[in-house]
Amino acid sequence: MGFVCAPLTLIGVIWISPFMLPILFIWAICYDLFKSELPPGIDQPLKLRFYHSLLVMTAILGRILEKLGICSDISLLRFMLDGIPPWRDSKLLIRDLKFAEVPVRVYQAKAPSSGQRRGVLYFHGGAGTLGSINAFERVCRYIARETNSVVVSVGYRLAPEYLYPSQYWDCLNATIHFMRNVEDYQVDPARIIICGDSCGANFATAICQILVSRTDLPKVRAQVLLYPGLQGLDFYLPSYQQNRSVPILFQDRVIYFCLRYLNKDTSVVEDVLKSSHVPEDMKLKYKKWISADHIPEEFKIRGYTPQRLLSYKYKHEVHEVIKQLLEVMFSPLLAEDAIVCQLPESYILTCEFDVLRDDGLLYKKRLEDNGVRVSWYHNEEGFHGVLAFFGYGIFSFPSAKKILDNTVKFIKKL
Repeated sequence: MGFVCAPLTLIGVIWISPFMLPILFIWAICYDLFKSELPPGIDQPLKLRFYHSLLVMTAILGRILEKLGICSDISLLRFMLDGIPPWRDSKLLIRDLKFAEVPVRVYQAKAPSSGQRRGVLYFHGGAGTLGSINAFERVCRYIARETNSVVVSVGYRLAPEYLYPSQYWDCLNATIHFMRNVEDYQVDPARIIICGDSCGANFATAICQILVSRTDLPKVRAQVLLYPGLQGLDFYLPSYQQNRSVPILFQDRVIYFCLRYLNKDTSVVEDVLKSSHVPEDMKLKYKKWISADHIPEEFKIRGYTPQRLLSYKYKHEVHEVIKQLLEVMFSPLLAEDAIVCQLPESYILTCEFDVLRDDGLLYKKRLEDNGVRVSWYHNEEGFHGVLAFFGYGIFSFPSAKKILDNTVKFIKKL
């Protein structure tokens, strides 16, 4: 079922809520208690448990509404994750525009600047199927205000309505348009930064790799990658084992959302989890870059035991269905050294309680091995998706503020 507009979604929720919502929420809390794990040290575990239960309830309610023909489950999740619109910002000029037919929202300070500003392109997270400009409004406002930069939030098209790799092309086309018209926004062409979180960081990584060969455009000054997901080859790295049941992103949910994003059969989740989609020669080829051997030992202390996938058996039919997972565009961690060595200065943010943590650590090593300057910040309390809650006062998580403040600190140095 295609996307159904927010008003119809809301009507469906209101119609069903008197009968189902209390029961569903109680069920979701029970599900969270039995299925999730909140390790010692994670940021505000009770609050995280509440939010995770709310998301579980929304997902189940979405499936019910889909069965009733009211809306799709993804529509309801999108509606919820858009959040509450913030108050008008008196310090920022905010405009909704289109760059090469791609919707964008441009944030820039109203106060005049003595010189040209930085330009920051921001690609939001959401597994390629969720998230929006609205959902990350507070994050982009904060970056624009605190760094005195022009921030362009890109509203790329979402799957499954728009198939992979439409999202990459939207982000790339919006980036090229901005680079060619920076003078319209008083932006220094030598200080263009490409930034993203989660799958948005994946898009940012792939686009920076594409742009290294473009001589007709300004060079990217830096890439800012916030808890990036960068490979679809190995879902059994230490962070995947340690955080497999940590909200908000479980180990098997990563694969599920990848398959939803690619519009593939989700019944192969277990096969992918066991690496049955990867030919043996490919596993051997990329072991030099993707392996637990390359993860620093201090990240293996917390409940990690080296394990061999004894049940691993390559299944050609599974590989054929989802071989896009192993494309360099989808898995930019697999890019050749000849590309990686040309990349700009980089900032990588990892969170301890994130299944994707090791993707960031492995890319950090690859960049450093190829002579690229890397600034790395590891948040000891953070979990995947924490930035989605930023800017809601007591309903936010302290780790989100720490992450953004450290990111702002890096950007201000450029």
